[in-house]
Amino acid sequence: MERIFSGIQPTGNLHLGNYLGAVRNWVDLQSSYECIYCVVDMHAITTFQNPEELNDNIFEVASILIASGIDINNSILFNQSRVAMHAELAWIFNCTAKIGWLNRMTQFKDKAGKNKEKASAGLYVYPNLMAADILAYKATHVPVGDDQKQHLELTRDIAASFNDNYNIDYFPLVEPLIIGEATRVMNLRDGSKKMSKSDNSDFSRINLTDSPEKISAKIKKAKTDSLPVPDSPSELSNRLEAKNLIGIFAALMGKTQDEIVKDYGGGTFSVLKDDLTECIIKELQPVGAEIKELLNNKDELNKILKEGAYKAEEISRPVLKEVKNIVGFLT
Repeated sequence: MERIFSGIQPTGNLHLGNYLGAVRNWVDLQSSYECIYCVVDMHAITTFQNPEELNDNIFEVASILIASGIDINNSILFNQSRVAMHAELAWIFNCTAKIGWLNRMTQFKDKAGKNKEKASAGLYVYPNLMAADILAYKATHVPVGDDQKQHLELTRDIAASFNDNYNIDYFPLVEPLIIGEATRVMNLRDGSKKMSKSDNSDFSRINLTDSPEKISAKIKKAKTDSLPVPDSPSELSNRLEAKNLIGIFAALMGKTQDEIVKDYGGGTFSVLKDDLTECIIKELQPVGAEIKELLNNKDELNKILKEGAYKAEEISRPVLKEVKNIVGFLT
């Protein structure tokens, strides 16, 4: 069976965009792939994190993944810092990747902004650690959003360069998996921006732990325009907020955007919003309830992550040993 690796940062307050763009797809992939899922806490500290908040966020993200349907009996779930192979392989890849490759990474430019001289070195070499995350397990596929495609291309470049440097066909050239109607869920207040926890307005997003009342209020206030719901797919490209709501609805219903347009086109947004609200609540309410139950037993959650780390290490340890032998290190 082909192997998937994917990671998610423990930044807290996961939202509907994370759920539809990543987490729910991870759940579906379990039936077709060997899956390794990781809470990437080492990536999180590329920007400073309050230690207590980071600790809580690791548990919160783990609980969300399990509540959403990650099967810990068939998939591996762990937190990255527990498996030392990630950091060791990342150093070897620091010595494989080229400065020019890293300089092209747009995400570093976006995150560092005008203060790139004050950004951490970890933020700069973040893509090399991401490559190590994937290749420590010789994963064949990675589910990615549009904003991670560039990093995956770098992972392929690193794998190819390592193979070429040592004249060996060792690392696979991992393939991207881009799935679903709503791989990119946008801000409820501005359809040109991605849904994000960093937005100042809580009404810009649906958090996975929001109550039904909060979900209802947020969808009612979601930005639309004064026109009826688009009645043809061609209208969606120019009406970003409408496109976003229709895309969310399509993903939740397992339909295409064209089908939602056919059902609601020409009607009022109030009707679409009422039905969308009901759909979101139906999907997220059981998830939210299980998250709360899991977080009430952090000892059990910690045990799950420890067991996952042990399984992950069983796979990655021999890979790193072979890499060290290839490089010329003593093992």
